[in-house]
Amino acid sequence: MQCKGFLFDLDGTLVNSLPVVERSWCSWADRFGISHDDVLNFIHGKQAITSLRHFMAGSSEAEIAAEFTRLEQIEATDTDGVEALPGAVELLNHLNALNIPWAIVTSGSIPVAHARHRAAGLPSPEVFVTAEQVQRGKPEPDAYLLGAKLLGLAPEACVVVEDAAAGVLSGLAAGCHVIAVNVPADAPRLDEVDFVLSRLDEISVEKSPNGDAVIHRKA
Repeated sequence: MQCKGFLFDLDGTLVNSLPVVERSWCSWADRFGISHDDVLNFIHGKQAITSLRHFMAGSSEAEIAAEFTRLEQIEATDTDGVEALPGAVELLNHLNALNIPWAIVTSGSIPVAHARHRAAGLPSPEVFVTAEQVQRGKPEPDAYLLGAKLLGLAPEACVVVEDAAAGVLSGLAAGCHVIAVNVPADAPRLDEVDFVLSRLDEISVEKSPNGDAVIHRKA
């Protein structure tokens, strides 16, 4: 597969933030008497405000906003256990060495996303798209369309790298190529992605004479 640029999700794709996500959201669920399973089965890949509106249906926007602020503060300051996933740092450094453009496109807010990015020791992207920059979060295409635009590339020239079903749907809706990494086997439209991987280090990237990135699955 060939592309001109990469659009990476952050949580679960480049960074293992599962411990803090589950701690934060399970604590929140306990306060509201909601099942942990119900919460954890819904939130992944989506903006926090989307999840809060779902579980707090009937609450005022002021109440939801207050919960968002409280949750954001917890998630932005708790980075215990946050680390780069296997192959993430190496792949991003390799793309930099090849001068292939890449962006991080996350459903997280600025404080949360930047805290996890720093804690994992990832290289800094040219473009960092967060929840504040789009009106509609994943699975809508807005975030990945914006990421491609800010890289100066057409969506179809980009490959989205995602771990969540909502993110895969977002990438496909944007018209991008998609690489699914450790995505649940029952995720919708998984048969439409270019590669289904368990880990990022299962692929290699080289640069073609025309400047495109050529992606191979390792033997």
